Amino acid sequence: MSKSGPADPDPQEIQGDEPLTLQVLRQLVDNEWASLPGKTLVVLSRDTEGNLYSPFSTYAHGRYSPVYDLTGEVYPLESELAADAGLRELFPKIPANARAALVLYPLG
Repeated sequence: MSKSGPADPDPQEIQGDEPLTLQVLRQLVDNEWASLPGKTLVVLSRDTEGNLYSPFSTYAHGRYSPVYDLTGEVYPLESELAADAGLRELFPKIPANARAALVLYPLG
């Protein structure tokens, strides 16, 4: 059951060009991501281009001010590779330890 109201933004309309709020994150968890297995790894990208990734570890409440390492790579899911010959060419070999993950990208 979603906790969102009629004035809440539609997660599918999010273009990635504005900060993600807790309100939208709650919608995504309740709706878009609800069917993902509970053991799905959550991974953060270092930048918008997808250069280097790290597993999400913890969180804190604090104050953010823009300023300017654990890292790895992200690969397509098996279902995406099966459906797209171009992806298969780009990713001919996926490491055996690669596991399904929900990847979060920064705004900038």
